[in-house]
Amino acid sequence: MIRPKTAPAPLTEIWRGPIAESVHTGHAVICGADGEVIEAWGDPDTVVYPRSSAKMIQALPLIESGAAAAAGLGSEHLALACASHQGDRVHTERVETWVTGLGLGESDFRCGSHMPYGEQTAHELIRSGEKPCQLHNNCSGKHAGFLTLNRHLGGHAEYVEPAHPVQRACLAAFEEVTEERSPGYGIDGCSAPNFLTSLRGMGRAMSYFATARDGGDTRRSAAARLRDAMIAHPELVAGEGRACTLLMRACTEPVALKTGAEGFFIAILPERKLGIAVKIADGGTRGAECAITALLVRLGALEADHPSARMFMNEVITNCRGLETGAIRPAPGLLR
Repeated sequence: MIRPKTAPAPLTEIWRGPIAESVHTGHAVICGADGEVIEAWGDPDTVVYPRSSAKMIQALPLIESGAAAAAGLGSEHLALACASHQGDRVHTERVETWVTGLGLGESDFRCGSHMPYGEQTAHELIRSGEKPCQLHNNCSGKHAGFLTLNRHLGGHAEYVEPAHPVQRACLAAFEEVTEERSPGYGIDGCSAPNFLTSLRGMGRAMSYFATARDGGDTRRSAAARLRDAMIAHPELVAGEGRACTLLMRACTEPVALKTGAEGFFIAILPERKLGIAVKIADGGTRGAECAITALLVRLGALEADHPSARMFMNEVITNCRGLETGAIRPAPGLLR
């Protein structure tokens, strides 16, 4: 079993009354323009699955191959290719139109279906007696990107298989921007392989996206276009009420943010040429959301008193009667 060399550091505390009742520990890195770690908590070399935080890397071959241009994809498509959306109509209708334009349909997806994360949309489905389809899957935008690339490459229908040309292209891009050979993969919730790397490697990849400029070489142009699409369409990257969307809107400068399952989070800060990667050891989403918010405040990209910042950092916990019982706070030292 691969284990971190250094113990995870306290990143988020859950307070009740006068004590921290629970602590989310984890690992975090901030990487500079050269890809080197400039600040770290825990072990930068711990091996991680970045999960959905790697979607912008998985989307690089979509642009580099010429598939995006051949299909006439715009910034909304690219944002959806990087998204973990909540299955609202703003997401599903765009994805459906995208794949229909390719001559494909919902049955061509290999991501599976689940109920929409958006509460209103889920209730509408239940009231109508309809079942969710693969378009509602939070990864359907990524899979639309896979389908687009697959059509361009002429691959077989099972594009999520690790040996498929689509996934080989994703692995090549992943290893090149992390500057590490991946030690393996696991199968993600959407059935595609998710490649292992170190937290340092993931931070390095995010700094690559932060320093990329459109008009450079093919890969840097692709990275810049994906990053800028995320920044331009925060509502497509996640959805109303979600951390990625709210925090991107709240930042005082352009920032791309992306959550991943099991307590992962990344941030790309192009004006500062910085990349951030966070992994909460116990997989707690609330811990990751608080930690990434605190790091954005630490760097000056987010005001601490912004309502969206307060929602995820120093969030008040109330009980069923509405009484304040505690708060979710960043661990001492994370904010400075």
